Amino acid sequence: MNKKAIIAMSGGVDSSVAAYLIKKQGYECIGATMKLFSNDDVNVSREKSCCSLSDVEDARSVCLRLDIPYYVFNFSDKFNECVIDKFVNAYLSGATPNPCIECNRSLKFDKMFLRMKELGYDCVVTGHYAVIEQDENTGRYLLKKARDLTKDQSYVLYMLTQEQLSSIIFPLGKLLKSEAREIALQNGFVNASKKDSQDICFVPDGDYSAFIEKYTGRKDKCGSFVSSDGHIFGEHKGISHYTIGQRKGLGISYSCPLYVTDIRPSTNEVVLGTEEELYSSSLIAENVNLISVGKISSPMRIKAKVRYRHTEQPAVVTGLENGRIHIKFDQPQRAITKGQAVVMYDGDTVVGGGTICEVNV
Repeated sequence: MNKKAIIAMSGGVDSSVAAYLIKKQGYECIGATMKLFSNDDVNVSREKSCCSLSDVEDARSVCLRLDIPYYVFNFSDKFNECVIDKFVNAYLSGATPNPCIECNRSLKFDKMFLRMKELGYDCVVTGHYAVIEQDENTGRYLLKKARDLTKDQSYVLYMLTQEQLSSIIFPLGKLLKSEAREIALQNGFVNASKKDSQDICFVPDGDYSAFIEKYTGRKDKCGSFVSSDGHIFGEHKGISHYTIGQRKGLGISYSCPLYVTDIRPSTNEVVLGTEEELYSSSLIAENVNLISVGKISSPMRIKAKVRYRHTEQPAVVTGLENGRIHIKFDQPQRAITKGQAVVMYDGDTVVGGGTICEVNV
């Protein structure tokens, strides 16, 4: 009997090619798109998000072409609770969240895995660019970087558990993006030339503060721009408008360039400083998930990246109480930001990662 796979389909070219490749391997397949929110509920144009009608129709078109059943799973109730509410609360507490990671954690894999088990299927297939292998010596499943490093998504997948990794397939992990597009063109997929999504799906215009005001119904309160020693530069528009490292849009004239170096929600202050003040040598992360190792019982040499576009840097990680970790970089890093993920690597292999909760400790 053929194994059965659920392909998570966004309407984009990558998940469509993943569906084609897994069916070609002989799997019995169904395609499934997750409806994560109502566009009207979050004030988003229907054509600007991954839940748009056109995306659903693109995914349905590909499934029809591949002759596989297609379904839409409604997870919108959990999306508000697990992703949007956490996104809003993080910004209001002075952190800068990564909602795509939370969506992967709570919905794209957790809820899709539950649906996989309910339907009696064997695996979940996605169009992510990453590689899964099993370590012959330890038996642990490993998450590794994709062949196409320009599209590698291992950073946003660090939260995957051993159980999930054992039942996930990433067919694009060893392909170049150009090769995936060529496969889509050869098979006449309607989305073969479709552009990749770059924005947060529920804030496609990138105006996070406006979204938060509409979603909560509350206007952000103005406060003071201050220096680290208490000098007041002027008034800010509300802390949700700012993130660590920001220079543009401050509206402050000064003798040298100023950047956001800290956000203090308790006093409603945004701290400004020089470029040099943006650099930090260490951090603490919580909500840690380890992949290549079961625990960090002694200091371990790794490389770590503190945001998606950051190049991983040499560091030492030490395990702390309550499952947290401390990372000390060999060289100070620019704009380490609370709320972002720090992901650790050993070569091409993901050691694990967590959410940054303290900086320069």
